[in-house]
Amino acid sequence: MKEKLFIVVPCYNEEEVLPETTRRLKEKILSLKGQGKIGEGSRIVLVDDGSKDKTWAMIRELHEKDPLFSGVKLSRNRGHQNALLAGLMTVKGEADVTISMDADLQDDIDAVDEMLDKYHEGCEIVYGVRSARKTDTFFKKSTAQGFYKIMSRLGVDVVYNHADYRLMSRRALEELEGFREVNLFLRGIVPLIGFQTGVVTYERHERFAGESKYPLKKMLAFATEGITSMSIRPIRLIFSVGCLLFFLSLIALLVFGIRCICGYPDGLLTIAASLWTFGSLQLIAIGVVGEYVGKNYMETKARPKFIVETYLHAEEDND
Repeated sequence: MKEKLFIVVPCYNEEEVLPETTRRLKEKILSLKGQGKIGEGSRIVLVDDGSKDKTWAMIRELHEKDPLFSGVKLSRNRGHQNALLAGLMTVKGEADVTISMDADLQDDIDAVDEMLDKYHEGCEIVYGVRSARKTDTFFKKSTAQGFYKIMSRLGVDVVYNHADYRLMSRRALEELEGFREVNLFLRGIVPLIGFQTGVVTYERHERFAGESKYPLKKMLAFATEGITSMSIRPIRLIFSVGCLLFFLSLIALLVFGIRCICGYPDGLLTIAASLWTFGSLQLIAIGVVGEYVGKNYMETKARPKFIVETYLHAEEDND
């Protein structure tokens, strides 16, 4: 019996691109069925992350016309990572294998075939990795590559040039459910699962339509989330810097003391500058530590990461 494949697609204000995305995904599912790579019951699951446009109405219409499409509607906007997790956890009991991808058609849909081949070779997780960044601006390319390098140096196990285009088996999803983090960074969490993994490279396309859902502000917030959720090395770095500065300050005090004894006292400006420097470093340190305290605060609340308002699927058609 062939495995059931569910393609999970988080959507936030995607009314411009959704018709073309769903058309291409349907063609891919039918093609895979025709080749015997996937079984009956395979479908496309569109997760509405509290969209403000007609995205959910379009998803509902797609489901009513074609049972190949299912819809998951969150009660409010929870962000891309939570929407993706909501889709995966909603279908994990029905699907044998899932593939997650964005709705903007930047991920190469044809890479799905090779992902399934890797799965049939024994891989529980298959990462879609960009072969190049030709479509990125210089700023986005340099910042993205810098982010991956920083994460690696901080000891976070991330797959270079991988976003959230990945295949996961049912077994991998069951293990993912055991991670209880409120502050989600799936690119760092999924590699922690282990099991046999594979990589499929593809060329990322330009966004088909609409605007990017990750402007600079969100990109920076996402990077901060990833670093502070997955590594405590920044705290240790601050401690090391503090020790070094304390040692240097002792030397400076000794030098200033000798100069005063020799009749060459330094001015108040030097003292003020020193105070400002150390004051700034203290504020930076407090800010970083505060970030972790805030994370711990959110984790202890144990609030739900998402709430599913509606789940439209073939066996049930309730609102």
